[in-house]
Amino acid sequence: AGLGTDQLGRPRVFAFLGFLFVPTDQSPIPHSYMAAAAVAAPMEPTGGSGIAAGQGSLAFDAAHADTVHDAQLDYYGKRLATCSSDRVVKIFNVAGSAHQHVADLIGHQGPVWKVCWAHPKFGNVLASCSFDRSVIVWKETTENVWERVFTSPPALHESSINSVAFAPHELGLHLACASSDGSLSIISHSPNQGWETTKKGMERAHPIGCTGVSWAPAEAPGALVSPAAQHTPARRLVSSGCDSTVKVWSFLDNLQEWKVDNVLEGHSDWVRDVAWAPNVGLPMCTVASCGQDGKVIVWTQSQAGAEWQSVLLHDFKVPVWSVSWSVTGNILAVSDGNQQVTLWKEQLDSTWAQIQSVQ
Repeated sequence: AGLGTDQLGRPRVFAFLGFLFVPTDQSPIPHSYMAAAAVAAPMEPTGGSGIAAGQGSLAFDAAHADTVHDAQLDYYGKRLATCSSDRVVKIFNVAGSAHQHVADLIGHQGPVWKVCWAHPKFGNVLASCSFDRSVIVWKETTENVWERVFTSPPALHESSINSVAFAPHELGLHLACASSDGSLSIISHSPNQGWETTKKGMERAHPIGCTGVSWAPAEAPGALVSPAAQHTPARRLVSSGCDSTVKVWSFLDNLQEWKVDNVLEGHSDWVRDVAWAPNVGLPMCTVASCGQDGKVIVWTQSQAGAEWQSVLLHDFKVPVWSVSWSVTGNILAVSDGNQQVTLWKEQLDSTWAQIQSVQ
């Protein structure tokens, strides 16, 4: 799915093969421009409702008053959330070739860069982040009626919050945030403690600024194939920044803080986005990153503790704004400065081939 404009310049949304693609012209980092963003969405058939894989495309006027920056389908592919520089988050019901606008969520005081759905075990919960330095968590209390249940404290971040990502549901209700102030933060909720925030260990994650964040699958690497593998859900994430690096993080339970496990260097300019691929407990970990240098790099770790290896997926020769994996983790969506979204798949010889293009 994605976002563009119609002949009158009005923002419109289209869905395609279970991905969301969001061409935009503005970046969450001030004084630069963003051509596109991409986010993953469910690909399973939805029993006659929602957007199913292979359905084709769905295009409609999103009715935002300004540039649309992100769009996300929920877990079932039946709800679509969009956000824009008009400071509004919109919710749509989607079913087959039809859509229905059901809610406007108003609360941000600046452009809204990203939206992210929580797992449905927590109810219909959505997070949004903005240039206004805030994260808002919204919840549907009754059908099509949404309430703001949490707003990040003003002191949490000193600059624009550029990306948010909910953790795998096995870990609980945790939301990672990446900010231009160079820090990452985690917003958590539990029935006993309510809402809590922490930045411990991540205060200077990327000193020049953080651009993206993505959680690792909860299953420990190798848990599916090795009886001896650790079966306790692992709390790990990966981040990208303006320091041209990708960083892999893990949570230390004994110290209750985060630490950097690996610093991955391969980009020559700002890393614009990063995405950790689903792997359902297989030994190999896979991460994709994209940058201002036009490169998309796929990083792999063969087993826990091994060195990360990199493969250049493609040099697009223009800034690349976003990467997103399919839910099966074998297809990568890339959106670039040519207003194109391309789909890539790894071949038997470990090279990557483009299998589709969307404009």
